[in-house]
Amino acid sequence: MGTPDRELDGSEGAGAVRELLLASVFYVAYTAARLLAADDRAPALVRAHRLLDFEAVFDLDWEHGIVRYVAAHPLVGLLSCFWYSTAHYVGTPLVLIWLYRRGRRVYLPARRALLVATALGLVMYLLLPTAPPRMMAGYPDILSIHSDAGWWGADASAPRGTGSLTNELAAFPSLHAGWSLWVALALHRGARRWSLRIAGWTYAGLSAFVVVGTANHWVLDVLAGWLVVVAAWIATKRGGRRGGSPGRKTPSPSPSPTGSRPPRPTEDPPETPSTIV
Repeated sequence: MGTPDRELDGSEGAGAVRELLLASVFYVAYTAARLLAADDRAPALVRAHRLLDFEAVFDLDWEHGIVRYVAAHPLVGLLSCFWYSTAHYVGTPLVLIWLYRRGRRVYLPARRALLVATALGLVMYLLLPTAPPRMMAGYPDILSIHSDAGWWGADASAPRGTGSLTNELAAFPSLHAGWSLWVALALHRGARRWSLRIAGWTYAGLSAFVVVGTANHWVLDVLAGWLVVVAAWIATKRGGRRGGSPGRKTPSPSPSPTGSRPPRPTEDPPETPSTIV
């Protein structure tokens, strides 16, 4: 088993502090961007109806059945509430820390993809405020129903007392679903054990079920969140390939004085006892 490359542009301690500061700055920007979004429900509800009509054309309007099932089974509803209010804020940071400890080869591409996907999601929140199902008739607010059993409040499906700081119209795309897919992709690429990879895909599937089942997102929100993450992952991967490894240049062969082809390399000399490690 190989030793992971832990070198991250400087000492490990300094690199960890830098990454923590970067995450803090990005989280502040993430919160501020959500607060800058429009809070007019009328156009957001119109957009939600149009989204639901689009789903119906392709038989993707599964929300009624899923929410009805969760509402009819209190234990499923309660567990879904705990998952919705916890996994999103715990799973992603834990995987980021795990990737950081694995080394730059797996950490840096994943971190870039996460930042780009989140930025794309925030732009869409600002441009396309969309009401979640719980704001429409026929979709019970599952977190509100079970609010007495946890730390979330009955308003905005947010931690109790912070409803006014949450953008309730940030439904499209679902970053809950998007970040959970990012976790699955990160574990699939960085983990050697199949158990971790399976756990990642299970995490993504359960998160998709929960965000729809709690009436916080439409099915199309989930698909859009996944698409944003996949697009960000592909874009950052291609960008990294074009940019190459910073600070490393491949020396060009010096031209032969006679203009002929450079001589072919000879075979490596046989190892002697003094050269064997």
